[in-house]
Amino acid sequence: MDDSKGLSYFLLGLGVGVAACIVFAPQSGVETRGLIRSKAQESGDALRRRTEELRDSATDLVDRGKSAVGRQKEQLAAAVDAGKQAYREAVSNVSEARTTDGV
Repeated sequence: MDDSKGLSYFLLGLGVGVAACIVFAPQSGVETRGLIRSKAQESGDALRRRTEELRDSATDLVDRGKSAVGRQKEQLAAAVDAGKQAYREAVSNVSEARTTDGV
């Protein structure tokens, strides 16, 4: 079958399909368009609601992440301060030991 015949058969099949849809359609064109419009609006509303839910979830996750980072930051600062204090005490003890030993 050459390409021109294939295209002809395709268009013929398309025409027969459209005709069958018109004959066997359960509703009129106006009703069908109204149904399509209402379903599209419902889908759009559902998509907007889901987007808002996802945005709220993302905001919550970001806030919890910031809180966790803040806690970790405080713990790290406390650990650094404890390390500095331990270092000062160790240096102080070494200095005292040298003065006591007469070095």
